[in-house]
Amino acid sequence: MLILYNTSMDWKDYIVADPAVLGGKPTVKGTRIAVEFIIQRLAQGWNEAQLLENYPRLTTKHLQAVFAYVQECIEDGSLISRPPKAAT
Repeated sequence: MLILYNTSMDWKDYIVADPAVLGGKPTVKGTRIAVEFIIQRLAQGWNEAQLLENYPRLTTKHLQAVFAYVQECIEDGSLISRPPKAAT
């Protein structure tokens, strides 16, 4: 089931980047769970229920914040798509 999130929320309340935690990667506030990690799990086919069950410190609000953060990064050009490397 596809769950749509309200991406107008203020992700800054939930996503932080601290140079002392995971090399400054954006993480869910109060955890060592990186935004990148959550996106990887979703790309691997995990769903919201699996994330929340396996990482009990995560909430639906945290996941909404991850999507709002990624959306803003795409919109402002922070995430730039690169063409795939040619096979050798």
